[in-house]
Amino acid sequence: MNRWTIRLRLTVLFGALFFLAGALLLGVTYFLVNQRLDDRVGLDRDSGTMVDFRTQLQSLPQNPEAWEAIRKEITAEQERYRQETLDSLLTQGAVALLAVGLAAGGFSWLVAGRALQPLQRITETARRIAGADGAGRGLHERIALAGPGDEVKELADTFDVMLERLDRSFDGQRRFVANASHELRTPLALNRALVELAVTRPEATSETKRLGESLLTVNERHERLIDGLLTLADAEQEITERTPVDLAEVAAHVLDQAAPGEVEMVRDLRAASTAGDPILLERLTQNLVENAIRHNVPDGWFAVTTGVVGAQALLTVSNTGPVVPGYEIETLFQPFRRLGRERVDGGRGFGLGLSIVRAVARAHGGDAQAVPREGGGLVVQVTLPAN
Repeated sequence: MNRWTIRLRLTVLFGALFFLAGALLLGVTYFLVNQRLDDRVGLDRDSGTMVDFRTQLQSLPQNPEAWEAIRKEITAEQERYRQETLDSLLTQGAVALLAVGLAAGGFSWLVAGRALQPLQRITETARRIAGADGAGRGLHERIALAGPGDEVKELADTFDVMLERLDRSFDGQRRFVANASHELRTPLALNRALVELAVTRPEATSETKRLGESLLTVNERHERLIDGLLTLADAEQEITERTPVDLAEVAAHVLDQAAPGEVEMVRDLRAASTAGDPILLERLTQNLVENAIRHNVPDGWFAVTTGVVGAQALLTVSNTGPVVPGYEIETLFQPFRRLGRERVDGGRGFGLGLSIVRAVARAHGGDAQAVPREGGGLVVQVTLPAN
């Protein structure tokens, strides 16, 4: 139920109450005037005769027929006067009641709008926060409702306190991930240097070299994990500095450096200008290309296309590969989520590739969606605002 519906219902309710009160007042007034007219014109509602005047007329010695005619004429005139008075009361009262009802409806509309304004402000703030792209975005907003300390202001203040705590929580989480990623890079780089030094010594045995190669593989895996976490933490921050970027150039640069192996590469790159962080957009494209190569089949292919449709710049990466159930598509965009077969087989991925892609896209005001490709594989499309 939107605010206009609530406001209309309140207006109808208050207007109906005013109208019923006016109708009741008009009915009471009609009854009292009717009784007062009966007393003034001298009519007895029980006997239907004149109490004072008619009795005096009958006691006079003059012509009874003439006085009877006069009595009937006076009675008819009194009844006509009484009826006209009541009809005028009803007509003018109904007009006044209608005018009062319309005025009451307008007044109720204004009062309902003013009463719902604080709630509307709370609702709009909550809607903006809920519609913000990325976790924790929009939590810096506050309602800051001014006015008397009633229940609505208490609700707004409580909502502001909740937003402040959530903002601190998300900000602390982002700082922790970023700081942890930075701090963990140093020991991993030191480990890599020590292992490389050990395996390159002339006196190093073959067993030492094999062990060193295994340690370097594990170390590289950890470096890629930390790099992915750092990129994800950076991507969830709002982009403040934007520069013109052509997705076609970014895709061409990434494809020139890619190592597809036995997988066939297809490119259809058309100008797709947008604005954003070139490094993050390059990482987005690189993740899509790496996923398309890694999750493929022998003698398969992958295709990268760019272009502009309407007000959106598009980057689409499709590939052959294993069949992906439609109900698992959204889970692939969540951090550390991989398909069941990859979890069992111990695939090389960490489940951060598509999470980074969507985070970067939403940080630029766009989005990333995927659909299963008929015959196996995925079609991932990134939409960004065209520049």
